[in-house]
Amino acid sequence: MAEVKKNILTEDGLRSLENELEELKVVKRKEVADKIKEAREQGDLSENAEYDAAKEEQRDIEHRIEEIEKILKNAEVVINDEIDGSKINIGSYVTIRDMEFKEDLDYQIVGSTEANSLKGKISNESPVGKALIGCKKGQTVTVETPAGVLKYKITDVRKA
Repeated sequence: MAEVKKNILTEDGLRSLENELEELKVVKRKEVADKIKEAREQGDLSENAEYDAAKEEQRDIEHRIEEIEKILKNAEVVINDEIDGSKINIGSYVTIRDMEFKEDLDYQIVGSTEANSLKGKISNESPVGKALIGCKKGQTVTVETPAGVLKYKITDVRKA
């Protein structure tokens, strides 16, 4: 039997998912049920766009609830107090200097479930995240990426 993949989450990531799940179950389900009820009251459902839209929204909400519950069921939470602040680990905030372009980049290393490059959260499974795990401030890392070989100097490491 295949081993179930653990979803590595930071404490903030866990709280965020739990809050989203609560919002979906308590607020969004009721809102969409009201929309469906209103659309039904309009009569013929065969040509009722509001009804179709509400039913699709309901499917999306239920799918997301199921997805979050599955993530939480297999969650492994990284506890901030247990992180070694001198080394990069999941949950660490890092500043790295791109040696080619001479620019500083700020990231938080997170599990793949929480990764969002637009918010500066990179996965521990990404090429850069993987290369940074276990490193310390002052070290230089070389990362092979689809875009080529990149070189970064770690200028700061902070705990969450």
